[in-house]
Amino acid sequence: MPRKNRRAPRTPGYILPRDGSTFIGTQEMEGPSWTHGEMYCVRQIGAAAAVKFYVCPRCNQNISPGVAHVVAWPRDSGRGVDDRRHWHRHCWERR
Repeated sequence: MPRKNRRAPRTPGYILPRDGSTFIGTQEMEGPSWTHGEMYCVRQIGAAAAVKFYVCPRCNQNISPGVAHVVAWPRDSGRGVDDRRHWHRHCWERR
């Protein structure tokens, strides 16, 4: 009977921070004017990666699947990715 070579399950040898800030493309920038200079972690989401509906907190309109947008969360909130919000790019930049 042929031998089956099975690979051992891969586990990372490092632990990523819960705030998601280690992903490539995450930038730190000052938040909208009403946050009084609070720093945010910001990630650009391309159209191909946008697969769900979200509601923009600025304009309360839907962000449809397939629409490029921005994900932002307060850097020092303590809750990390639980505070993420999805924004239209123009709503985030208009701040």
